[in-house]
Amino acid sequence: MLDQLHDVGCRRDKAGNRRLHCDQYCLLVLLFLFKPILRSLRSLQRASALKNVQRKIGCTKASLGSLSEAVEVFDPDRLLGILESLAAEAKPVRDVRGDHIAHVLTAVDGSVVKTLKSIAEAAFMNGKNGESHSGWRPHDHLDIDRGVPVRIDVTPASNSGKGDEEDRLRVRLAPDHCYVMDRWYAQFTLWRDIVAARSSYVCRVRVNTNLEVVIQERPISAEARAAGVLRDVVVELGGDRKEEERPGHRVRIVMVKTTPHAKRGGRKGGTAGPSSGGMLRIATNLLDVPAEIIANIYKYRWTIELFFRFFKHVLGCRHLLSTYPKGIAIQAYCAIIACLLISLWTGRKPTLRTYEMICLYFAGWADLEELIEHIGKLKEQKNL
Repeated sequence: MLDQLHDVGCRRDKAGNRRLHCDQYCLLVLLFLFKPILRSLRSLQRASALKNVQRKIGCTKASLGSLSEAVEVFDPDRLLGILESLAAEAKPVRDVRGDHIAHVLTAVDGSVVKTLKSIAEAAFMNGKNGESHSGWRPHDHLDIDRGVPVRIDVTPASNSGKGDEEDRLRVRLAPDHCYVMDRWYAQFTLWRDIVAARSSYVCRVRVNTNLEVVIQERPISAEARAAGVLRDVVVELGGDRKEEERPGHRVRIVMVKTTPHAKRGGRKGGTAGPSSGGMLRIATNLLDVPAEIIANIYKYRWTIELFFRFFKHVLGCRHLLSTYPKGIAIQAYCAIIACLLISLWTGRKPTLRTYEMICLYFAGWADLEELIEHIGKLKEQKNL
């Protein structure tokens, strides 16, 4: 699949002197993801000098300058075609929507990957105690039914400007998607744009959302009560705003019972989630879908948080090979390729145990038969 990338970035190489090509660079990044012993660009450069690495990847020894230059020469968007073809092969691992929604359920969110301030592009986001953070924010689109990521965009981890999660989603909107979002995306103009793109949304809203203008109070079915639904209403939102700042359509609010909890204080870095009074308020433009389905859809928004944990803590993407947006995007796309390949091979979402087994195989501690046996057990568990 990566062969199609071989000539990427070669237009300015009139003399034909390029020794490190885009496909080889991506293979080195994949090697980095599955070899925890490799923790820097310099260690990857040294690994490229090994005969086994050169034989399996099909490259010659790469200089540190070539690896550093790669993030400016190679276009990460050329990897998107590979991601799309792999994602198209992935089979559903769950059925959340049933026959009620034709749109593709897509969870969207962003997560910060921190880097050292001395090598980051800029300092950003002072915390409540005045401490400075530095890093980047991957914005992910995850197919909930198939449990696989389908796109990641990378921006500086700021709270304003081009890094805004709402704006990043707005420029990536596509038709026939149901975007499942946390309250950070509760923006009326964003909802308007989603509907205009011929898509739908399921979005948590804040506790202080004004629900005074109730158009319809809907009865709660036995199935909805069993799913924890407490109230189902159609409301008019944004009545006190200008016309262009309103949703532009009637909004349905489904209130779902949850476990109440108090804010437990700041975690390291000075951040913490807000307290919960025991009720989630979920907004959607899906007026004809049963309330219990809406509640269930939002419950699976958590799968994107699990992916971010796998992305950063298991695949090691807390450590970035580059601090340039293109380099970070290439690393992120290679990580998605790894996740998709594992999912296609095992028929399940990538897990820590499968990742460890593949690493043991690459390290020579597990042979191919033992790796295949591990995959076979996963498939048996799935069929039970």
